[in-house]
Amino acid sequence: MTIYLHQNDLPDDLAFGTSVAVDTETMGLNLVRDRLCLVQLSFGDGDAHLVQFPVGSDYAAPNLRRLLSDPKILKIFHFGRFDIASIKAYMGVDCTPVYCTKIASRLVRTFTDRHSLKELCRELLGVELSKQQQSSDWGNATLSEDQKVYAANDVLYLHKIKDAIDPMLVREGRKELAQACFDFLPARAELDLVGWPEIDIFAHNS
Repeated sequence: MTIYLHQNDLPDDLAFGTSVAVDTETMGLNLVRDRLCLVQLSFGDGDAHLVQFPVGSDYAAPNLRRLLSDPKILKIFHFGRFDIASIKAYMGVDCTPVYCTKIASRLVRTFTDRHSLKELCRELLGVELSKQQQSSDWGNATLSEDQKVYAANDVLYLHKIKDAIDPMLVREGRKELAQACFDFLPARAELDLVGWPEIDIFAHNS
């Protein structure tokens, strides 16, 4: 595994491929208050690219924007709802098409309520992930080696998890339903950004 740390954008000569695993690190979980600090990427080749945005960044990032908005490149997330919203809020980019391993897991692994990335890595891939850096300060100008490894691990295994879950979606007859959920994710993220983070607009209320 090689971890590449970039400042403000991806390099001009980086080849993209047809799919990319994506994750983000922010100062917190409030989309309005907590700025986007890091975007992590992996093309399924065992390497990770981390794009760091220091304080005062304008998030222009033309190469990263081109990747995230390319309709021919599948963006694979785990709990994509938050990452898609954060990218939209700070970069103005609509990520499509998308795939979410957490949604896929919830649709087919109904025998458990454990759908975290750590659990999926352990149960599907036999990989143990450390979440020790989950609540660390991602706004630091200099990231520690532990932070880099943690951030990389959030994207390094998503392709393999997708490969493990896709046959289960087919087996259970839920592939089309999963795709409909994935297609709706950008709209769900937009609802979070414009004021409906907790309210279910599909629910019937008296």
